[in-house]
Amino acid sequence: MRLLFAGTPEVAIPSLAALLESPEHDVVGVLTRPDAPAGRGRRVEPTPVKQRAVAEGLPVLTPATLRAPEAEAAVSELAPDCVAVVAYGALIPAALLSVPRHGWVNLHFSLLPAWRGAAPVQHAVLHGDEITGATTFRITEGLDEGPVFGTLTEAIRPRDTSGDLLERLAVAGAGLLLATLDGLADGSLVAVPQPADGVSRAPRLTVEDGHVRWGHPAPAVDRRIRACTPAPGAWTGAPDGSRLKLGPVLPRPEVTDLAPGEVRADRREVLVGTGTHAVRLGQVAGAGKRAMEAADWARGARLPEGARLGGGAT
Repeated sequence: MRLLFAGTPEVAIPSLAALLESPEHDVVGVLTRPDAPAGRGRRVEPTPVKQRAVAEGLPVLTPATLRAPEAEAAVSELAPDCVAVVAYGALIPAALLSVPRHGWVNLHFSLLPAWRGAAPVQHAVLHGDEITGATTFRITEGLDEGPVFGTLTEAIRPRDTSGDLLERLAVAGAGLLLATLDGLADGSLVAVPQPADGVSRAPRLTVEDGHVRWGHPAPAVDRRIRACTPAPGAWTGAPDGSRLKLGPVLPRPEVTDLAPGEVRADRREVLVGTGTHAVRLGQVAGAGKRAMEAADWARGARLPEGARLGGGAT
């Protein structure tokens, strides 16, 4: 089939690579988001998908909005049989959905209808799911509501961050997307409507979602930090009033004598109390500084005895 690939971040690259390597399909172009500021220096850079597409010599479309007539014309001119979508990052208007004869097929990183939305992996980790997966489905006007072609499952490991889990799903999902497109091409695959039960929503996590409340139980603190790693990032208030970024923590259920947010530091580790038991801090980063081991940070910060993070039980 003639394919247009729509994707933006790094997690879309395994799928693009799989389609480029497939002898059954011809990727005739790439649709991605416009260049945008990225990294610590906030320099304007092309998306990871655009960078890969340019390296492959593919035509690249970067419309600011797909609702513009010129965007529809550009997609139509490529005459794709299908548009394969992985984390493109914008809604597809109804006028464009009918352009390819096989529609727009999305690879979504959850087991639909669970976790419809922009951050399915983060919400699966945040809410303590043990199993997640990926789904291919035909895009319709409703958000992630279209009929399903195929699924795969993936266990969420106890120490997974959302970044760890998404990396695995991106690789496994590339095979699922390729198999789906193969089935569409030979007519062996039929989409099945999603069940009405089991719907949950996964809106994009904000910076405030990364704010750790030390009065919450330790498992909830642990999941929030892992869910927000690497983005949008977990954080807390430092004793000096600045913001302290937090990497994943290690639960210490044997330590129960610290109040929520109370810090106990020595040369080897930094423990912080929660609503249940303590957690051991991993890497942390002060405002404008690089990440370091928590024990190194604590030595430099010269924390007084009884110091607290985040103002205690907030």
